[in-house]
Amino acid sequence: MNLASLLSKDRIILSLKPGKKEKVIEDLVYAIKKGTDAELIVSTLLKREELGSTGIGKGIAIPHCRSLAVDKLEIAVGRTTKPMKFNAIDKKPVSLIFLIIAPPQDPGNQYLITLGKIVQIAKVMAKKKLISKPNTPDEFITLINQVEKDLKKRN
Repeated sequence: MNLASLLSKDRIILSLKPGKKEKVIEDLVYAIKKGTDAELIVSTLLKREELGSTGIGKGIAIPHCRSLAVDKLEIAVGRTTKPMKFNAIDKKPVSLIFLIIAPPQDPGNQYLITLGKIVQIAKVMAKKKLISKPNTPDEFITLINQVEKDLKKRN
């Protein structure tokens, strides 16, 4: 599975306005879905956040859920113009957000595999201080591709 192949330029927002976690999640969901489906997904994601923050540390958050509103795995990515509060596990602000929505029926457990892959890639991006490097969605996808290739070489 190649993460870059799951990304879409129109779902990568590199200039999100930092603010309330709810608003940022909503902005990312609306890059994928509109209307009642989007509202349902936002509600599900916010309930998931109540269970525990999806801020994994080092400036990264990965809000995720399963929803009947999608029929395949969907991803949106956002980067805020300034780091924002997200109640991350390391108590530090977040600036890179990968949002994942998967259907309840998930052939091949792609949801968990994708989540794991994003964690790996995001940690490399944070460690190498690459989060703020890409200026366009194309550059972001190219960067993800490169990090993935580097990870494969190491394994």
